[in-house]
Amino acid sequence: MQPVHKSQKLANVCYDIRGPVLEHAKKMEDDGHRIIKLNIGNPAPFGFFAPDEIIEDVIVNLPSASGYSDSKGLFAARKAIMHYAQQKQLPNVGMDDIIIGNGVSELIVMAMQALLDNGDEVLVPAPDYPLWTAGVSLAGGKAVHYLCDEEQGWFPSIDDIRAKITPATRAIVVINPNNPTGAVYPPALLKQIVEVARQHQLIIYADEIYDKVLYDEVKHTSIASLAADLFVVTFNGLSKNYRACGYRAGWMILSGEKKHAKDYIEGLNMLASMRLCANVPAQFAIQTALGGYQSIDDLVASGGRLARQRDLAHKLLTDIPGVSCVKPQGALYLFPRLDPKVYPIGDDQQFILELLQEEKVLLVQGTGFNWIAPDHFRVVFLPNSDDLVEAIGRIARFLESYRKRHGAES
Repeated sequence: MQPVHKSQKLANVCYDIRGPVLEHAKKMEDDGHRIIKLNIGNPAPFGFFAPDEIIEDVIVNLPSASGYSDSKGLFAARKAIMHYAQQKQLPNVGMDDIIIGNGVSELIVMAMQALLDNGDEVLVPAPDYPLWTAGVSLAGGKAVHYLCDEEQGWFPSIDDIRAKITPATRAIVVINPNNPTGAVYPPALLKQIVEVARQHQLIIYADEIYDKVLYDEVKHTSIASLAADLFVVTFNGLSKNYRACGYRAGWMILSGEKKHAKDYIEGLNMLASMRLCANVPAQFAIQTALGGYQSIDDLVASGGRLARQRDLAHKLLTDIPGVSCVKPQGALYLFPRLDPKVYPIGDDQQFILELLQEEKVLLVQGTGFNWIAPDHFRVVFLPNSDDLVEAIGRIARFLESYRKRHGAES
């Protein structure tokens, strides 16, 4: 038989959050090893569960969830999302401007498939959530990475954005709050991005899945609220704010000036219809989630569990020689830097694999988020404090051994 090869469309697609190192971790677990997993932002395994009222609404409505819904989603769910868009001051949003999907992941791929022809370019942040780069590549486009500046709190470099624009550039992706850095962008910076998009007639794709996971009383501004004259697509969902990753309930909101985007919107509607609809049971959670008590506020407040764990993980990591980290203002991650003079790393995936093998801790290397150098990794701070102390203690022990092996003890 002839070998069956994967499509060439997958040549530039990678998703190292669930990549080869994870496969090695699974084999180790099969051999009886206990792995501490700090690789994925999945709240449930760490005791962060969806609020009871959301679960109850899904259960009560299960008898009504056997059939397809409208391809864009249930009326009540989209109505609640529309009201939330109004609260966030997104301009010109009606019921037909909302499409519910099986998580934001499905909608990112859908949005790119509807937009891109071969060779089209999309500006994507570096570091990024890697599904954006993968989605662009899978649709035949080219992801062009603009730099976020660690020395400036991981804020996007406007100069670098401008330098990366070509006649083939169609859109810019803004991840705010950012995954993996935890940066939350102020209105002044967002206005600069809007101005660049305005000058070059770019679509703005705003990934705001962590817009309620905010620390130190930081406020989130939706970039669409600053761009009434532009076409903006905003993504959000239940996974993080409501600890309901497994429900796969996400949505995209089309806002601003849409007249010139009618053909593209027709393409989105076509793709939404082709997959028939998003899963219906989870859609019954959306109205209650958005309109009910926002328990995430308690978790991120000073003294709340997520805030405590962020502070603890940040201190433990930055106490390690040669490790620095911008303290995140949002999301569930830290993105620490390893000083190359102390840790001369050539292949950061191999580095993470060695950490897994020696200390049974699973992380994701920085290049897995399309970062430009092998000098970062992402840490999920969802485990409880005792487990974080244990995990980061193991990381510290591995790094001490690494310094000794490479003659870079400090």
